[in-house]
Amino acid sequence: MSEKFYVTTPIYYVNDKPHLGHAYTTTAADVVARFNRFLGRDVFFLTGTDEHGQKIQQAAEKMGMSPKEFVDRLVPVFKKLWEVLNISYDHFIRTTDPEHVKAVQHIFMKCYENGDIYLGEYEGWYCIPCETYYTEKDLIDGKLCPACKREVTRVKEESYFFRLSKYQDKLLELYEKNPDFIGPEFRRNEVINFVKQGLKDLSISRTSFSWGIPVPINEKHVIYVWFDALTNYLTAVGYPNDTERLNRYWPADLHLVGKDILRFHAVYWPAFLMSAGLPVPKRVFAHGWWTVEGEKMSKSKGNVVDPFEVVEKFGVDQVRFFLFREVSFGLDGDFSYEKLVARINGELANDLGNLFNRTLSMLKKYRKSVVPEPKGEFDELDKKIANKALATLKALKELIPRAELSKALDEIWQFVGFVNYYIDRRAPWSLKKEGKDAELDTVLYNMVEALRFITAFLYPYMPASAEKMVQLLKLDTKAQELRAEQFESWGGIEPGREVEKGGILFPRIEFNPETGEVKLAKTKKG
Repeated sequence: MSEKFYVTTPIYYVNDKPHLGHAYTTTAADVVARFNRFLGRDVFFLTGTDEHGQKIQQAAEKMGMSPKEFVDRLVPVFKKLWEVLNISYDHFIRTTDPEHVKAVQHIFMKCYENGDIYLGEYEGWYCIPCETYYTEKDLIDGKLCPACKREVTRVKEESYFFRLSKYQDKLLELYEKNPDFIGPEFRRNEVINFVKQGLKDLSISRTSFSWGIPVPINEKHVIYVWFDALTNYLTAVGYPNDTERLNRYWPADLHLVGKDILRFHAVYWPAFLMSAGLPVPKRVFAHGWWTVEGEKMSKSKGNVVDPFEVVEKFGVDQVRFFLFREVSFGLDGDFSYEKLVARINGELANDLGNLFNRTLSMLKKYRKSVVPEPKGEFDELDKKIANKALATLKALKELIPRAELSKALDEIWQFVGFVNYYIDRRAPWSLKKEGKDAELDTVLYNMVEALRFITAFLYPYMPASAEKMVQLLKLDTKAQELRAEQFESWGGIEPGREVEKGGILFPRIEFNPETGEVKLAKTKKG
Protein backbone atom coordinates (compact mmCIF):
# COMPACT_ATOMS: atom_id res chain seq x y z
CA MET A 1 0.00 0.00 0.00
CA SER A 2 1.30 3.48 -0.84
CA GLU A 3 2.55 5.81 1.88
CA LYS A 4 -0.23 8.01 3.29
CA PHE A 5 -0.37 11.73 4.00
CA TYR A 6 -3.15 13.28 6.08
CA VAL A 7 -3.33 17.10 5.95
CA THR A 8 -5.92 19.34 7.62
CA THR A 9 -7.03 22.94 7.79
CA PRO A 10 -8.60 24.15 11.01
CA ILE A 11 -12.35 23.95 10.79
CA TYR A 12 -13.65 27.46 10.29
CA TYR A 13 -16.03 29.18 12.66
CA VAL A 14 -19.16 30.03 10.70
CA ASN A 15 -20.28 33.17 12.48
CA ASP A 16 -19.61 35.20 9.31
CA LYS A 17 -18.61 34.78 5.66
CA PRO A 18 -15.04 33.64 4.82
CA HIS A 19 -12.16 36.12 4.49
CA LEU A 20 -8.63 36.07 3.09
CA GLY A 21 -7.25 34.30 6.19
CA HIS A 22 -9.54 31.32 5.56
CA ALA A 23 -8.47 31.27 1.92
CA TYR A 24 -4.78 31.39 2.94
CA THR A 25 -4.80 28.34 5.20
CA THR A 26 -6.98 26.28 2.87
CA THR A 27 -4.89 27.08 -0.20
CA ALA A 28 -1.76 26.15 1.76
CA ALA A 29 -3.28 22.78 2.62
CA ASP A 30 -4.26 22.35 -1.02
CA VAL A 31 -0.65 22.94 -2.16
CA VAL A 32 0.55 20.31 0.32
CA ALA A 33 -2.17 17.83 -0.68
CA ARG A 34 -1.57 18.21 -4.43
CA PHE A 35 2.19 17.84 -4.03
CA ASN A 36 1.83 14.69 -1.94
CA ARG A 37 -0.48 13.21 -4.58
CA PHE A 38 2.21 14.08 -7.14
CA LEU A 39 4.60 12.02 -4.97
CA GLY A 40 2.20 9.07 -5.31
CA ARG A 41 0.99 9.14 -1.70
CA ASP A 42 -2.45 8.14 -0.44
CA VAL A 43 -3.60 11.65 0.51
CA PHE A 44 -6.51 12.60 2.73
CA PHE A 45 -7.19 16.35 2.81
CA LEU A 46 -9.75 17.56 5.35
CA THR A 47 -11.45 20.90 5.81
CA GLY A 48 -14.79 21.95 7.26
CA THR A 49 -16.75 24.15 9.62
CA ASP A 50 -16.96 24.63 13.39
CA GLU A 51 -20.62 25.26 14.16
CA HIS A 52 -21.20 25.18 17.94
CA GLY A 53 -20.65 27.62 20.79
CA GLN A 54 -21.99 30.72 22.42
CA LYS A 55 -20.77 33.07 19.70
CA ILE A 56 -22.88 31.31 17.06
CA GLN A 57 -25.91 31.07 19.36
CA GLN A 58 -25.73 34.84 19.97
CA ALA A 59 -25.22 35.65 16.25
CA ALA A 60 -28.22 33.46 15.34
CA GLU A 61 -30.41 35.13 17.99
CA LYS A 62 -29.55 38.57 16.58
CA MET A 63 -30.76 37.38 13.16
CA GLY A 64 -33.94 35.84 14.64
CA MET A 65 -32.87 32.36 13.54
CA SER A 66 -32.08 29.06 15.20
CA PRO A 67 -28.32 28.28 15.39
CA LYS A 68 -28.75 25.40 12.91
CA GLU A 69 -30.58 27.61 10.40
CA PHE A 70 -27.85 30.21 10.82
CA VAL A 71 -24.94 27.83 10.13
CA ASP A 72 -26.81 26.08 7.31
CA ARG A 73 -26.99 29.41 5.53
CA LEU A 74 -23.24 30.13 5.82
CA VAL A 75 -21.66 26.72 5.13
CA PRO A 76 -22.42 26.83 1.36
CA VAL A 77 -20.51 30.15 1.13
CA PHE A 78 -17.36 28.42 2.42
CA LYS A 79 -17.86 25.52 0.01
CA LYS A 80 -18.34 27.98 -2.85
CA LEU A 81 -15.06 29.75 -2.01
CA TRP A 82 -13.18 26.43 -2.02
CA GLU A 83 -14.66 25.72 -5.44
CA VAL A 84 -13.58 29.16 -6.71
CA LEU A 85 -10.04 28.68 -5.32
CA ASN A 86 -9.76 25.22 -6.92
CA ILE A 87 -9.36 23.45 -3.56
CA SER A 88 -9.05 19.66 -3.91
CA TYR A 89 -10.29 18.60 -0.46
CA ASP A 90 -11.30 14.98 0.10
CA HIS A 91 -13.82 15.57 2.88
CA PHE A 92 -15.73 18.55 4.27
CA ILE A 93 -16.74 18.01 7.89
CA ARG A 94 -19.34 19.89 9.92
CA THR A 95 -19.38 19.68 13.71
CA THR A 96 -23.17 19.30 13.50
CA ASP A 97 -22.71 16.00 11.59
CA PRO A 98 -24.24 13.14 13.66
CA GLU A 99 -21.06 11.02 13.42
CA HIS A 100 -19.04 13.94 14.84
CA VAL A 101 -21.38 14.31 17.82
CA LYS A 102 -20.84 10.60 18.59
CA ALA A 103 -17.06 10.89 18.22
CA VAL A 104 -16.86 13.89 20.60
CA GLN A 105 -18.96 12.15 23.23
CA HIS A 106 -16.84 9.01 22.84
CA ILE A 107 -13.48 10.76 23.37
CA PHE A 108 -14.97 12.75 26.27
CA MET A 109 -15.93 9.47 27.96
CA LYS A 110 -12.50 7.94 27.24
CA CYS A 111 -10.79 10.85 29.02
CA TYR A 112 -13.39 10.70 31.82
CA GLU A 113 -12.92 6.94 32.34
CA ASN A 114 -9.15 7.47 32.44
CA GLY A 115 -9.63 9.84 35.38
CA ASP A 116 -8.74 13.00 33.44
CA ILE A 117 -12.14 14.74 33.59
CA TYR A 118 -13.81 15.79 36.85
CA LEU A 119 -16.71 17.99 37.92
CA GLY A 120 -15.90 21.29 39.64
CA GLU A 121 -16.78 24.98 39.55
CA TYR A 122 -15.29 27.49 37.14
CA GLU A 123 -14.90 31.14 37.97
CA GLY A 124 -12.89 33.39 35.70
CA TRP A 125 -12.74 35.54 32.59
CA TYR A 126 -14.10 34.32 29.28
CA CYS A 127 -13.81 35.87 25.80
CA ILE A 128 -16.90 34.91 23.82
CA PRO A 129 -15.51 35.86 20.34
CA CYS A 130 -12.32 33.79 20.94
CA GLU A 131 -14.09 31.04 22.92
CA THR A 132 -11.15 31.22 25.35
CA TYR A 133 -10.70 31.41 29.12
CA TYR A 134 -8.16 33.82 30.60
CA THR A 135 -6.64 34.49 34.01
CA GLU A 136 -6.54 38.02 35.42
CA LYS A 137 -2.84 38.41 34.53
CA ASP A 138 -3.54 37.56 30.86
CA LEU A 139 -5.94 40.47 30.37
CA ILE A 140 -5.12 43.90 28.95
CA ASP A 141 -6.03 46.64 31.43
CA GLY A 142 -7.76 44.01 33.55
CA LYS A 143 -10.75 43.68 31.21
CA LEU A 144 -9.71 43.15 27.56
CA CYS A 145 -8.96 39.88 25.74
CA PRO A 146 -5.23 39.71 24.85
CA ALA A 147 -6.05 38.21 21.42
CA CYS A 148 -8.99 40.24 20.04
CA LYS A 149 -8.86 43.24 22.45
CA ARG A 150 -12.59 42.94 23.17
CA GLU A 151 -14.11 43.00 26.65
CA VAL A 152 -14.19 39.67 28.49
CA THR A 153 -17.06 38.34 30.61
CA ARG A 154 -16.87 37.15 34.20
CA VAL A 155 -18.16 33.58 34.34
CA LYS A 156 -19.04 31.48 37.39
CA GLU A 157 -20.65 28.10 36.81
CA GLU A 158 -20.41 24.38 37.41
CA SER A 159 -18.02 22.87 34.91
CA TYR A 160 -16.24 19.68 33.95
CA PHE A 161 -12.47 20.10 33.95
CA PHE A 162 -9.76 18.31 31.99
CA ARG A 163 -6.58 17.57 34.01
CA LEU A 164 -4.30 19.52 31.70
CA SER A 165 -1.82 20.06 34.54
CA LYS A 166 -1.16 16.30 34.60
CA TYR A 167 0.22 16.45 31.05
CA GLN A 168 2.73 19.28 31.46
CA ASP A 169 5.81 17.03 31.65
CA LYS A 170 4.51 14.68 28.94
CA LEU A 171 3.99 17.63 26.59
CA LEU A 172 7.49 18.99 27.24
CA GLU A 173 8.86 15.50 26.55
CA LEU A 174 6.87 15.39 23.29
CA TYR A 175 8.37 18.70 22.12
CA GLU A 176 11.89 17.63 23.10
CA LYS A 177 11.75 14.24 21.39
CA ASN A 178 9.98 15.61 18.29
CA PRO A 179 11.60 18.94 17.41
CA ASP A 180 9.54 19.02 14.18
CA PHE A 181 6.23 18.74 16.03
CA ILE A 182 5.69 22.54 15.94
CA GLY A 183 6.66 24.83 13.08
CA PRO A 184 8.02 27.38 12.45
CA GLU A 185 10.75 26.95 15.08
CA PHE A 186 10.16 30.31 16.79
CA ARG A 187 6.53 29.26 17.42
CA ARG A 188 7.82 26.04 18.99
CA ASN A 189 9.82 28.10 21.47
CA GLU A 190 6.72 30.17 22.33
CA VAL A 191 4.69 27.03 23.09
CA ILE A 192 7.47 25.48 25.21
CA ASN A 193 7.75 28.69 27.25
CA PHE A 194 3.98 28.76 27.76
CA VAL A 195 3.88 25.15 29.00
CA LYS A 196 6.92 25.65 31.27
CA GLN A 197 5.10 28.49 33.06
CA GLY A 198 2.68 25.86 34.38
CA LEU A 199 -0.57 24.43 33.04
CA LYS A 200 -3.87 24.76 34.87
CA ASP A 201 -6.74 22.32 34.48
CA LEU A 202 -9.04 23.32 31.63
CA SER A 203 -12.77 23.98 31.89
CA ILE A 204 -14.34 21.86 29.13
CA SER A 205 -18.09 22.29 29.61
CA ARG A 206 -20.62 25.09 29.92
CA THR A 207 -24.14 25.37 31.34
CA SER A 208 -24.88 29.00 30.42
CA PHE A 209 -25.93 28.18 26.84
CA SER A 210 -27.26 25.13 25.01
CA TRP A 211 -25.87 25.23 21.45
CA GLY A 212 -23.31 22.45 21.59
CA ILE A 213 -22.79 18.72 22.08
CA PRO A 214 -24.27 17.49 25.36
CA VAL A 215 -21.97 15.92 27.96
CA PRO A 216 -23.09 12.25 27.84
CA ILE A 217 -23.16 11.80 31.64
CA ASN A 218 -24.80 15.16 32.43
CA GLU A 219 -26.95 16.75 29.74
CA LYS A 220 -27.21 20.07 31.63
CA HIS A 221 -23.69 20.66 30.24
CA VAL A 222 -22.52 21.17 26.68
CA ILE A 223 -18.94 20.32 25.74
CA TYR A 224 -16.51 23.23 25.37
CA VAL A 225 -16.31 24.23 21.72
CA TRP A 226 -12.56 23.56 21.44
CA PHE A 227 -12.82 20.02 22.83
CA ASP A 228 -15.57 19.52 20.27
CA ALA A 229 -13.80 21.22 17.34
CA LEU A 230 -10.40 19.52 17.68
CA THR A 231 -12.02 16.09 17.60
CA ASN A 232 -13.06 16.71 13.98
CA TYR A 233 -9.64 15.49 12.84
CA LEU A 234 -10.46 12.07 14.31
CA THR A 235 -14.13 11.96 13.24
CA ALA A 236 -13.20 12.41 9.58
CA VAL A 237 -10.97 9.32 9.57
CA GLY A 238 -13.48 6.99 11.19
CA TYR A 239 -13.07 7.47 14.96
CA PRO A 240 -14.17 5.58 16.97
CA ASN A 241 -15.78 2.72 15.03
CA ASP A 242 -14.02 2.49 11.66
CA THR A 243 -10.69 1.22 12.98
CA GLU A 244 -9.42 0.23 9.52
CA ARG A 245 -9.80 3.79 8.24
CA LEU A 246 -8.49 5.26 11.49
CA ASN A 247 -5.36 3.09 11.36
CA ARG A 248 -4.89 3.97 7.69
CA TYR A 249 -4.77 7.75 8.18
CA TRP A 250 -4.22 8.60 11.85
CA PRO A 251 -2.08 10.27 13.11
CA ALA A 252 -2.39 13.39 10.97
CA ASP A 253 0.84 14.27 9.18
CA LEU A 254 0.19 18.01 9.14
CA HIS A 255 -2.26 20.31 10.92
CA LEU A 256 -2.14 23.77 9.31
CA VAL A 257 -3.42 26.54 11.60
CA GLY A 258 -3.25 30.29 12.13
CA LYS A 259 -0.88 31.46 14.86
CA ASP A 260 -3.80 32.53 17.08
CA ILE A 261 -4.99 28.92 17.53
CA LEU A 262 -1.59 27.23 17.85
CA ARG A 263 -1.94 26.77 21.62
CA PHE A 264 -5.14 24.74 21.19
CA HIS A 265 -3.46 22.46 18.62
CA ALA A 266 -0.01 22.14 20.20
CA VAL A 267 -0.99 21.98 23.91
CA TYR A 268 -4.64 21.02 24.46
CA TRP A 269 -5.05 18.67 21.50
CA PRO A 270 -2.04 16.40 22.16
CA ALA A 271 -3.03 16.27 25.86
CA PHE A 272 -6.58 15.15 24.96
CA LEU A 273 -5.14 12.50 22.62
CA MET A 274 -2.66 11.24 25.22
CA SER A 275 -5.53 10.94 27.71
CA ALA A 276 -7.63 8.98 25.20
CA GLY A 277 -4.68 6.67 24.41
CA LEU A 278 -4.31 7.87 20.82
CA PRO A 279 -1.17 8.88 18.85
CA VAL A 280 -0.49 12.61 18.54
CA PRO A 281 -0.17 14.38 15.14
CA LYS A 282 3.24 14.46 13.48
CA ARG A 283 3.41 18.22 12.84
CA VAL A 284 1.45 21.39 13.60
CA PHE A 285 2.43 24.42 11.51
CA ALA A 286 1.21 27.90 12.41
CA HIS A 287 1.20 30.62 9.77
CA GLY A 288 0.99 34.35 10.35
CA TRP A 289 -1.78 36.84 9.68
CA TRP A 290 -2.39 38.99 6.66
CA THR A 291 -2.62 42.64 7.55
CA VAL A 292 -3.76 45.57 5.44
CA GLU A 293 -1.46 48.57 5.76
CA GLY A 294 -0.05 47.03 8.94
CA GLU A 295 -3.40 46.41 10.66
CA LYS A 296 -5.10 43.06 11.23
CA MET A 297 -8.19 42.71 9.06
CA SER A 298 -11.42 43.23 10.92
CA LYS A 299 -14.99 44.04 9.97
CA SER A 300 -15.11 46.92 12.44
CA LYS A 301 -12.16 48.58 10.67
CA GLY A 302 -13.71 47.89 7.26
CA ASN A 303 -10.43 46.57 5.88
CA VAL A 304 -11.37 42.93 5.27
CA VAL A 305 -10.15 41.65 1.89
CA ASP A 306 -12.92 39.66 0.19
CA PRO A 307 -11.29 36.60 -1.45
CA PHE A 308 -14.15 36.23 -3.95
CA GLU A 309 -13.58 39.78 -5.16
CA VAL A 310 -9.77 39.49 -5.39
CA VAL A 311 -9.96 36.24 -7.36
CA GLU A 312 -12.57 37.64 -9.72
CA LYS A 313 -10.39 40.67 -10.48
CA PHE A 314 -6.94 39.10 -10.68
CA GLY A 315 -7.39 35.38 -11.34
CA VAL A 316 -7.31 32.30 -9.12
CA ASP A 317 -3.76 31.15 -9.77
CA GLN A 318 -2.42 34.69 -9.62
CA VAL A 319 -3.84 35.03 -6.08
CA ARG A 320 -2.68 31.53 -5.05
CA PHE A 321 0.85 32.36 -6.25
CA PHE A 322 0.90 35.74 -4.51
CA LEU A 323 -0.10 34.31 -1.11
CA PHE A 324 3.04 32.18 -0.89
CA ARG A 325 5.42 34.34 -2.90
CA GLU A 326 4.87 37.69 -1.21
CA VAL A 327 5.43 36.57 2.39
CA SER A 328 7.44 33.80 3.97
CA PHE A 329 4.85 31.22 5.08
CA GLY A 330 4.81 31.36 8.86
CA LEU A 331 5.34 35.12 9.18
CA ASP A 332 2.81 37.95 9.04
CA GLY A 333 2.32 39.65 5.69
CA ASP A 334 0.86 42.89 4.46
CA PHE A 335 -1.66 42.73 1.62
CA SER A 336 -1.98 45.38 -1.06
CA TYR A 337 -3.32 45.36 -4.58
CA GLU A 338 -0.18 47.14 -5.79
CA LYS A 339 2.02 44.30 -4.49
CA LEU A 340 -0.24 41.73 -6.12
CA VAL A 341 -0.08 43.52 -9.48
CA ALA A 342 3.73 43.80 -9.21
CA ARG A 343 4.03 40.02 -8.68
CA ILE A 344 1.68 39.26 -11.57
CA ASN A 345 3.44 41.56 -14.04
CA GLY A 346 6.99 40.97 -12.85
CA GLU A 347 7.21 37.28 -12.05
CA LEU A 348 4.23 35.62 -13.71
CA ALA A 349 4.04 37.61 -16.95
CA ASN A 350 7.75 38.44 -17.39
CA ASP A 351 9.71 35.61 -15.77
CA LEU A 352 7.44 32.64 -16.34
CA GLY A 353 5.01 33.60 -19.09
CA ASN A 354 7.76 35.06 -21.25
CA LEU A 355 9.91 31.94 -20.74
CA PHE A 356 7.17 29.69 -22.10
CA ASN A 357 6.37 32.01 -24.99
CA ARG A 358 9.98 32.56 -26.09
CA THR A 359 10.78 28.83 -25.91
CA LEU A 360 7.76 27.77 -27.94
CA SER A 361 8.26 30.64 -30.41
CA MET A 362 11.91 29.62 -31.02
CA LEU A 363 10.91 26.01 -31.43
CA LYS A 364 8.35 27.10 -34.03
CA LYS A 365 10.88 29.31 -35.80
CA TYR A 366 13.79 26.85 -35.87
CA ARG A 367 12.15 23.40 -35.80
CA LYS A 368 8.50 23.89 -36.88
CA SER A 369 7.34 23.29 -33.27
CA VAL A 370 8.74 19.75 -33.19
CA VAL A 371 10.95 18.80 -30.22
CA PRO A 372 14.37 17.90 -31.68
CA GLU A 373 16.61 15.08 -30.54
CA PRO A 374 19.59 16.44 -28.57
CA LYS A 375 22.57 15.70 -30.83
CA GLY A 376 25.36 17.96 -29.67
CA GLU A 377 27.60 17.27 -26.69
CA PHE A 378 26.26 18.53 -23.35
CA ASP A 379 28.50 21.37 -22.22
CA GLU A 380 28.78 22.51 -18.58
CA LEU A 381 25.70 24.72 -18.80
CA ASP A 382 23.64 21.92 -20.38
CA LYS A 383 24.63 19.58 -17.55
CA LYS A 384 23.88 22.29 -15.00
CA ILE A 385 20.29 22.84 -16.17
CA ALA A 386 19.59 19.11 -15.86
CA ASN A 387 21.22 18.88 -12.43
CA LYS A 388 19.44 22.01 -11.21
CA ALA A 389 16.03 20.60 -12.24
CA LEU A 390 16.64 17.38 -10.31
CA ALA A 391 18.04 19.29 -7.30
CA THR A 392 14.94 21.53 -7.26
CA LEU A 393 12.64 18.51 -7.17
CA LYS A 394 14.68 17.04 -4.31
CA ALA A 395 14.34 20.32 -2.37
CA LEU A 396 10.56 20.43 -2.95
CA LYS A 397 10.21 16.88 -1.59
CA GLU A 398 11.80 18.09 1.64
CA LEU A 399 10.07 21.46 1.93
CA ILE A 400 6.43 21.15 0.82
CA PRO A 401 5.32 18.26 3.07
CA ARG A 402 6.70 20.29 6.01
CA ALA A 403 4.66 23.34 4.90
CA GLU A 404 7.78 25.36 4.01
CA LEU A 405 5.74 26.68 1.09
CA SER A 406 7.47 29.99 0.41
CA LYS A 407 10.94 28.42 0.57
CA ALA A 408 9.78 25.80 -1.94
CA LEU A 409 8.36 28.46 -4.26
CA ASP A 410 11.65 30.34 -3.99
CA GLU A 411 13.48 27.19 -5.15
CA ILE A 412 11.12 26.95 -8.14
CA TRP A 413 11.66 30.60 -9.00
CA GLN A 414 15.42 30.20 -8.85
CA PHE A 415 15.05 27.43 -11.42
CA VAL A 416 12.81 29.61 -13.63
CA GLY A 417 15.47 32.33 -13.40
CA PHE A 418 18.21 29.86 -14.25
CA VAL A 419 16.36 28.63 -17.35
CA ASN A 420 16.03 32.23 -18.56
CA TYR A 421 19.77 32.67 -17.87
CA TYR A 422 20.53 29.43 -19.74
CA ILE A 423 18.68 30.63 -22.84
CA ASP A 424 20.49 33.97 -22.79
CA ARG A 425 23.91 32.29 -22.37
CA ARG A 426 23.39 29.50 -24.92
CA ALA A 427 21.77 31.98 -27.37
CA PRO A 428 19.89 29.67 -29.77
CA TRP A 429 19.65 32.54 -32.29
CA SER A 430 23.43 32.71 -32.49
CA LEU A 431 23.73 28.91 -32.87
CA LYS A 432 21.28 29.11 -35.78
CA LYS A 433 23.22 31.95 -37.40
CA GLU A 434 26.50 30.04 -37.02
CA GLY A 435 24.99 26.85 -38.51
CA LYS A 436 25.58 24.83 -35.32
CA ASP A 437 22.49 22.69 -35.85
CA ALA A 438 23.39 19.78 -33.57
CA GLU A 439 24.13 22.13 -30.70
CA LEU A 440 20.94 24.08 -31.41
CA ASP A 441 18.94 20.84 -31.20
CA THR A 442 20.42 20.13 -27.76
CA VAL A 443 19.67 23.63 -26.46
CA LEU A 444 16.10 23.65 -27.80
CA TYR A 445 15.51 20.20 -26.31
CA ASN A 446 16.77 21.35 -22.90
CA MET A 447 14.57 24.44 -23.02
CA VAL A 448 11.42 22.37 -23.60
CA GLU A 449 12.42 19.73 -21.03
CA ALA A 450 12.91 22.53 -18.48
CA LEU A 451 9.34 23.67 -19.15
CA ARG A 452 8.12 20.13 -18.44
CA PHE A 453 9.81 20.24 -15.02
CA ILE A 454 8.48 23.75 -14.29
CA THR A 455 4.96 22.54 -15.10
CA ALA A 456 5.25 19.79 -12.47
CA PHE A 457 6.85 22.11 -9.91
CA LEU A 458 4.11 24.73 -10.21
CA TYR A 459 1.13 22.38 -10.40
CA PRO A 460 0.46 22.34 -6.62
CA TYR A 461 0.52 26.15 -6.44
CA MET A 462 -1.20 26.98 -9.72
CA PRO A 463 -3.16 23.92 -10.90
CA ALA A 464 -5.18 25.61 -13.66
CA SER A 465 -2.08 27.30 -15.11
CA ALA A 466 -0.16 24.01 -14.97
CA GLU A 467 -2.99 22.46 -16.99
CA LYS A 468 -2.49 25.19 -19.63
CA MET A 469 1.26 24.41 -19.60
CA VAL A 470 0.50 20.71 -20.12
CA GLN A 471 -1.65 21.65 -23.11
CA LEU A 472 1.04 23.93 -24.57
CA LEU A 473 3.56 21.07 -24.30
CA LYS A 474 0.97 18.49 -25.47
CA LEU A 475 2.02 16.08 -22.73
CA ASP A 476 -0.79 13.50 -23.31
CA THR A 477 -1.84 13.71 -19.66
CA LYS A 478 -3.58 16.03 -17.23
CA ALA A 479 -1.59 18.17 -14.81
CA GLN A 480 -3.16 16.38 -11.84
CA GLU A 481 -1.96 13.03 -13.23
CA LEU A 482 1.71 14.05 -13.32
CA ARG A 483 3.79 11.93 -10.92
CA ALA A 484 7.24 12.43 -9.42
CA GLU A 485 8.49 9.14 -10.93
CA GLN A 486 8.21 10.77 -14.40
CA PHE A 487 10.80 13.34 -13.26
CA GLU A 488 13.47 11.11 -11.75
CA SER A 489 15.82 11.82 -14.64
CA TRP A 490 16.35 14.51 -17.26
CA GLY A 491 15.10 13.71 -20.75
CA GLY A 492 11.47 12.73 -20.26
CA ILE A 493 10.00 14.69 -23.16
CA GLU A 494 10.19 12.60 -26.32
CA PRO A 495 11.96 13.98 -29.41
CA GLY A 496 9.61 14.23 -32.39
CA ARG A 497 6.71 15.50 -30.27
CA GLU A 498 4.93 18.53 -31.73
CA VAL A 499 4.15 21.27 -29.22
CA GLU A 500 2.03 24.40 -29.47
CA LYS A 501 3.44 27.37 -31.35
CA GLY A 502 3.33 29.78 -28.43
CA GLY A 503 0.83 31.27 -26.02
CA ILE A 504 0.33 33.92 -23.37
CA LEU A 505 0.04 32.26 -19.97
CA PHE A 506 -0.16 35.41 -17.86
CA PRO A 507 -1.09 38.66 -19.58
CA ARG A 508 0.26 41.83 -17.99
CA ILE A 509 -2.40 43.90 -16.25
CA GLU A 510 -3.06 47.52 -15.35
CA PHE A 511 -4.72 48.40 -12.04
CA ASN A 512 -6.33 51.67 -11.03
CA PRO A 513 -6.17 51.86 -7.20
CA GLU A 514 -8.70 54.70 -7.08
CA THR A 515 -11.46 52.90 -8.98
CA GLY A 516 -10.30 49.31 -8.34
CA GLU A 517 -10.50 48.67 -12.09
CA VAL A 518 -8.30 45.92 -13.54
CA LYS A 519 -7.65 45.62 -17.27
CA LEU A 520 -5.17 43.94 -19.56
CA ALA A 521 -2.12 46.05 -20.31
CA LYS A 522 -1.64 47.20 -23.89
CA THR A 523 1.06 45.24 -25.66
CA LYS A 524 3.74 47.08 -27.57
CA LYS A 525 3.70 46.63 -31.32
CA GLY A 526 6.65 46.33 -33.61
